[in-house]
Amino acid sequence: MSGLVLKLAPNERVLINGAVIENGDRRTRIAIKTPNANVLRLRDAIHPDSARTPVSRALYIAQLILSGDTEPLAGMSQLAVAIEQLSQVFEDRDSRILLADATAAALEPNPYQAMRKLRDLLPREARLFAASHE
Repeated sequence: MSGLVLKLAPNERVLINGAVIENGDRRTRIAIKTPNANVLRLRDAIHPDSARTPVSRALYIAQLILSGDTEPLAGMSQLAVAIEQLSQVFEDRDSRILLADATAAALEPNPYQAMRKLRDLLPREARLFAASHE
């Protein structure tokens, strides 16, 4: 089986090329055969009001690209700038690796992979904010 395989929980919703699809009462597998289809699990989506931190804003930009709500080239440019700004703050080795991977994904362009890497920075960002408020 080639392409992307989604394993959906009961009643899980997913956005595929701009259409929201909701699973039924049972677990299911869906094979996406179209290359470069835009797929976003809605449980992974960030609400615009929740994009209040630098990492969550970068995630939101990637989400807009993935959902088709922004022009891809402009969105990728904004995402690259956001990742560059994050690299000015996150100086530890593991964060640098995540940012390098997110940059590579953004340049491919693969906004989903960029989102995955950026999501791993959220707990680190929370620790930085917590430490700055102590």
